[in-house]
Amino acid sequence: MKDTFKHQGMRQQLVETLINKDIKDKGVLKAIGKIPRHLFMDSGFIDHAYQDKAFPIAADQTISQPYTVAFQSELLKVQPEDKVLEIGTGSGYQTAVLLELGAKVYSIERQKELFKKTSKFLPKIGYRAKQLIFGDGYKGLPVEAPFQSIIVTAGAPYVPNPLLSQLAIGGRLVIPVGDKVQVMTLFIRKGPKEFEKHEFGDFRFVPMLEDKN
Repeated sequence: MKDTFKHQGMRQQLVETLINKDIKDKGVLKAIGKIPRHLFMDSGFIDHAYQDKAFPIAADQTISQPYTVAFQSELLKVQPEDKVLEIGTGSGYQTAVLLELGAKVYSIERQKELFKKTSKFLPKIGYRAKQLIFGDGYKGLPVEAPFQSIIVTAGAPYVPNPLLSQLAIGGRLVIPVGDKVQVMTLFIRKGPKEFEKHEFGDFRFVPMLEDKN
């Protein structure tokens, strides 16, 4: 569990790459410059940890490309102390970015193997979410709603209504919607039944799984 000067240098190069790809949010860039991404990956992938690519992790899932993590995080516009719901804890890397931004993070993972691994791993490297939950992301977390932001880190075939209903007024849901290729979509809640929708081009995610519990 080492984080060396070499790793830190590679992270700064990654930050430069993201700036060149038009990521502007200073908080997001700072988080990515700080978090030891190589610790979130199997040791065989260490050399790839700071390339702007997605990589496989346990349970047929992936750790998202850093640009995707940065892009989604930037769309959320997280403020310190915001309550944020993450659907798809995965490796915990996106969770760590949200925590670095000062959010109170509630994160749901549907893969038991990943849930167990990440629940142990995140506190070990100093990242403590409010709650890590093994459950169905399509249902969200009504008991803790409303949330200022909700982020979905898997490809959703449709937008789950429970997630929209769990947003605070003014809250933002960032979700990749589609089957083989997803369109990154932002919903901003304007009123009890009013949502503003924005679309930001094509991305590729592993599919969001349903009803396995």
